[in-house]
Amino acid sequence: MDWMFWVVTIFASLLALAAAGVAAFYYYSKWTYLPIVVRIFEEKPVFKLHKGEPVLDAEEFRIPTTDGLSLAACLIRSHAPEKKGLVLFAPEYGGNRWTCMFYAGHLLEAGYDLFSFDFRNQGDSDFLPGYQPLQWVTQHEVADVKAVLNYLKDAPFCPPEGIGFFGVSRGAGSGIVACSGDPFVHCLVTDGAFGTVATMIRFMIKWVSIYNSKVNLHRLIPKWAYGMLALATLSEVHSRRQLSFPSVRNALRRLGAKRQQLYMIHGKADGYIRPEIALDLRKASPNHLSRLWMVDGAKHNQAIEVAEEEYLANTAAFFLDYLQPEVVPLSVPDMVLQKSATRSDSNYSPASL
Repeated sequence: MDWMFWVVTIFASLLALAAAGVAAFYYYSKWTYLPIVVRIFEEKPVFKLHKGEPVLDAEEFRIPTTDGLSLAACLIRSHAPEKKGLVLFAPEYGGNRWTCMFYAGHLLEAGYDLFSFDFRNQGDSDFLPGYQPLQWVTQHEVADVKAVLNYLKDAPFCPPEGIGFFGVSRGAGSGIVACSGDPFVHCLVTDGAFGTVATMIRFMIKWVSIYNSKVNLHRLIPKWAYGMLALATLSEVHSRRQLSFPSVRNALRRLGAKRQQLYMIHGKADGYIRPEIALDLRKASPNHLSRLWMVDGAKHNQAIEVAEEEYLANTAAFFLDYLQPEVVPLSVPDMVLQKSATRSDSNYSPASL
């Protein structure tokens, strides 16, 4: 059985060589590229923001967080003859609580009250000393959404059977992490949601040739290697800023536990959060509970500007379907989905449940 000994020996040697190669590559990349990736990760992008103006008849609130801060919040009541429920809105990075009127103001006409808030270190909410917000979802944004949810669960104006959620960009990701698996939240609409690691990998693959003198070498680097460098970057930022970055992708898997419905909207011309990132999130969520509408020609958070009529109709129809706990319809009305499909190709068109 000498041949068996040599097979095992050769196999073990190759395995050890491969492990040594992976370790060498990891530490070389960490030493060479980690400072660059951290610097890019901490850069604040320039977004087109929609900061709203205060609504005259809105009711103002202060919501306590578990770490002693106070968040500014507002309730805008619907004047429709028939009330349908309440939707919690989470604004994008750099936005404020009044942004809800730009993205979700049409829901007031449909019979939904809107409840919105400012994240910490943003708008009129308290500032956490030493915390410099980034465009990424951290434990602080998730804690803020959970604080608002806890407040609403005991609020006399909030339907006791539950609410819907509407979030944009970082607010969308924070809401996914905070709301997934919570039976109080029946359904979620997200616009421009993204996961941290997946987004970092896309950027590293795109820009590695800028920092790599051996231009063709980067084509041989496997995707998992970029993932390792992304995790090392998050570890470094965590050490420096005491921040954690919860996984939006993993949180989506919890939707199935409570059959929470998800409607994702994303700009197909989004140059910052590429469409592949949205598609990756869509695949992570339970297929029978989620759908994705890719809007042709729309950049980050600009789907409502490119396809306003469909945007208003689709989001209103979604909440009409799924923010009624006693009713579980099969899908958004066919007419609305057909309108959506005119803006999407066959790979990204909204999927029926």
